[in-house]
Amino acid sequence: MQLQDQVIAITGAAQGLGLAMAEFLAARGAKIALLDMQADAVNQAVDKLTQAGFNAKGFVLNVTDEQQVEQTFADIAAQFGRLNGLINSAGIMRDGMLLKVKDGQLVDKMSLSQFQSVLDVNLTGTFLCGREAAAQMINTNSQGVIINISSVSRAGNAGQSNYSASKAGVAAMTVTWAKELARFGIRTGCIAPGLVETAMAAQMRPEMRERFLSTVPLRRLADPQEVAHAAGFIFENDYFTGRVLELDGGTRV
Repeated sequence: MQLQDQVIAITGAAQGLGLAMAEFLAARGAKIALLDMQADAVNQAVDKLTQAGFNAKGFVLNVTDEQQVEQTFADIAAQFGRLNGLINSAGIMRDGMLLKVKDGQLVDKMSLSQFQSVLDVNLTGTFLCGREAAAQMINTNSQGVIINISSVSRAGNAGQSNYSASKAGVAAMTVTWAKELARFGIRTGCIAPGLVETAMAAQMRPEMRERFLSTVPLRRLADPQEVAHAAGFIFENDYFTGRVLELDGGTRV
């Protein structure tokens, strides 16, 4: 897929990694639909792109709300005339141990709401947006690409029962969709980063950051532009589908 004039929707696009990918793809000629829950942040992101001369529109969306997702993707197709791409970048973390034990006594457990909230956004949200994006691609006869954002943590990571489960599911859905959607001219891809240099990473305690960096052979976090470049590769390489692109600096958890 050549990116010039292609319509690409990005969830979680108002800031951080989502916005970095939006800017990268817009600079290569794509028309961008920015989707996020925060109306003010969406408007600011749209202003930033349009002031740079890019074609961008904003849509306020809760990716866990099925009716909102259906309506939003219908609106994107109506306003742009088609949909050629989606990056499922919206995600949250609610880390915690499955059980907390002190002096041999159970003192706390990961709550169901803590577990479910992460699956709702990361996995169900990806499912809903991917489903509706594919539906609009078919409805508008637009060949397209769906990119899901997984994580190196999909292999399992202490303190991340919820996050690891959600990101493993995202990777599995990517393969499943590739098998189902290829006949419609729709490819899928998945990017599994390690920790990316975003505002969330900047909030880490110094000792936690150093502990993480000690597991990364390249001894640094990923730059958002490097993840954006990976997304660009998946869009532009027409033989890439149903695979996970690991972008973790050699990290193995």
